Amino acid sequence: MNSQEDRNARHKQQMARKKEVVDAAIARATENRGIILVNTGNGKGKSSAAFGMVARTLGYGLKAGVVQFIKSRRDTGEEKFLGMQPNVQWQVMGDGFTWDTQNRDADMVTAQRAWAVAQGFLSDASLHLVVLDELTYLLKYSYLDAQQVCADLLARPPLQHVVITGRAAPQCLLDIADTVSDIRDVKHAFRAGVCAQPGIDL
Repeated sequence: MNSQEDRNARHKQQMARKKEVVDAAIARATENRGIILVNTGNGKGKSSAAFGMVARTLGYGLKAGVVQFIKSRRDTGEEKFLGMQPNVQWQVMGDGFTWDTQNRDADMVTAQRAWAVAQGFLSDASLHLVVLDELTYLLKYSYLDAQQVCADLLARPPLQHVVITGRAAPQCLLDIADTVSDIRDVKHAFRAGVCAQPGIDL
């Protein structure tokens, strides 16, 4: 057997062993229920990943609800497209970034109003997926009570999925989450002086 044949044979054996492991893991995963996913960390793409799941949900003919807690602009690409789909309820509830508003009392009122909308989504069993975009900031600054938020999340319909995005997710949120992705910032065009790009950042 030449070196190429030997390499191919080893590869086939490795992939066969890997397939056994993967197949066994799939066979063990029999529970069907709604899950909580948290996309956190300093890297780019947390909200974009969540909106990708909205697209997946729509692909199956299911319904989704989105609450944006910080963003106040209504001209982003994701809202322009996903927000006009018949199976999506899209609510832009923020007043802008906290460094723009600079008013804690007003931010807290806005946060409570937005959470009331989120509570409505979290009690609606017809929504397969709920995205709570940038919720973590409201917990970090104590605009909302984290324990109450977690209680509301746990009381949602049993088959409803929730995706939460934002930096610095608090421990209580990580504790109840089923899937946590910590997205790391390695490099960002903004620091090189590149402005936000339509279709990429907006």
